[in-house]
Amino acid sequence: MGIERDPHPLFQQYAHPEKFVSAAWLSARLGVDGLKVVESDEDAFLYDIGHIPGAVRIDWRRDLNDPVVRDYIDGAAFAELMSARGISRDDTVIIYGDRSNWWAAFTAWVFELFGHPDVRLLDGGRDAWMGEERDMSFAVPDYPRADYPVVEREDGPFRTFADELLGRPPRQLIDVRTPEHFHGHVPLDGPFQRSGHIPGAINVPWGGFVHPNSLFKSYPDVEKEFTEFDRDERTVVYCQLGESSAHTWYVLRHILGFSNVSLYDGSWAEWGNMVRVPVEHTPFAPTE
Repeated sequence: MGIERDPHPLFQQYAHPEKFVSAAWLSARLGVDGLKVVESDEDAFLYDIGHIPGAVRIDWRRDLNDPVVRDYIDGAAFAELMSARGISRDDTVIIYGDRSNWWAAFTAWVFELFGHPDVRLLDGGRDAWMGEERDMSFAVPDYPRADYPVVEREDGPFRTFADELLGRPPRQLIDVRTPEHFHGHVPLDGPFQRSGHIPGAINVPWGGFVHPNSLFKSYPDVEKEFTEFDRDERTVVYCQLGESSAHTWYVLRHILGFSNVSLYDGSWAEWGNMVRVPVEHTPFAPTE
């Protein structure tokens, strides 16, 4: 089951090198039996103006969310989504997207909630693929329908809810938003009714572990961003909507090997709007 790992030297430094592939590795294996490529973007229309040949689209907003309840789809709906996209339970799934793979990492995280055995992230996502001027396609693949089994979603290991943070927040609660958002020094934007951060959170702004071209940095460079944290202690990450923190979750778990890290996917979109929950503001002096 599964396709051989990418032997790229960068990935061999990581805790779980099997969770990453390079553009060169993927390009050489497009069309191989048992390998499926998924594009998942913030801007879903990017798929229509060109995608990796053979890639199918999964819209994180439309395809992964329950249409009525503020929650993800259940096991039956996930099985139907996979079957309709031609993805089998034993396929190796490579996920990529825009915005430095924010929503691709979010989609990969949902795959892990359903325990898909082999899901990997394309290092650098769309940016890396297009930056290397690799082939793009407009053709939407029509794969034979698969028979994906119904597997119940298991939130426990990788997902945290607001009531858990209200009860006994972990010592390692990481807010990956910008310092301005974390300290509450930006005007209220979007649907948020309060600014600031969850009391006790530590600010580790997203982005210190990727290069400007969206590729991951080396293990030592990633490690520098999280030297103050214990890899075996319960760790929860959050952001505005759960997207950049899903990427950070992927980094903590699969690059650094944190053993007990989960995502508060409700993030500030939930916390900043809830009645009678505490928020915290702290002094902040922006760097010049």
